[in-house]
Amino acid sequence: MRMDNDIEKILFTSEDIKTAVQKLGQKLAEDYQDKNPVVVGILRGAAPFMIDLIRAMDCYMEIDFMAVSSYGEDTESSGTVKIIKDLDTDVTDRHVLIVEDIIDSGRTAQALRRLFAAKNAASVKICSLLDKPERREVEAQADYVGINTPNEFVVGYGLDFRQQYRNLPYIGVLKSEVYQS
Repeated sequence: MRMDNDIEKILFTSEDIKTAVQKLGQKLAEDYQDKNPVVVGILRGAAPFMIDLIRAMDCYMEIDFMAVSSYGEDTESSGTVKIIKDLDTDVTDRHVLIVEDIIDSGRTAQALRRLFAAKNAASVKICSLLDKPERREVEAQADYVGINTPNEFVVGYGLDFRQQYRNLPYIGVLKSEVYQS
């Protein structure tokens, strides 16, 4: 594959990801067994993860999606979280599980918690496939984390650079010459 040539190294194989998703799905199914949560995928990056995750959750749930951006075309967060597409579902008095691809600066997670609290959700939890705590700029964390990742620019399995690489079946470090050119 041509995209593979842009990858410096593979951090997490498709098997690593599958194992993490299965563990998270089992834990979430236990925690949400009688709550019928609204599972909210944050587009676009979390889509592959969310689809696999909800298949691993043996409990009743509803799903919805939001599109949120803090990166645009850059490799660093702009610091401003912009809602591009809001929910279609009323979350008043509902348990909300936000599904993210990665918690990086923490700004999006922080903004989403505030947003859903303002929408009067019964509870708001965040499940992230990846957590990159070294990059935290604000106090924010996921309630459920699949894999901790080092402070490197990662792509694949939903994670992108300028809307590319989302379809890689693994998560890898993008070569710096690709995003610095």
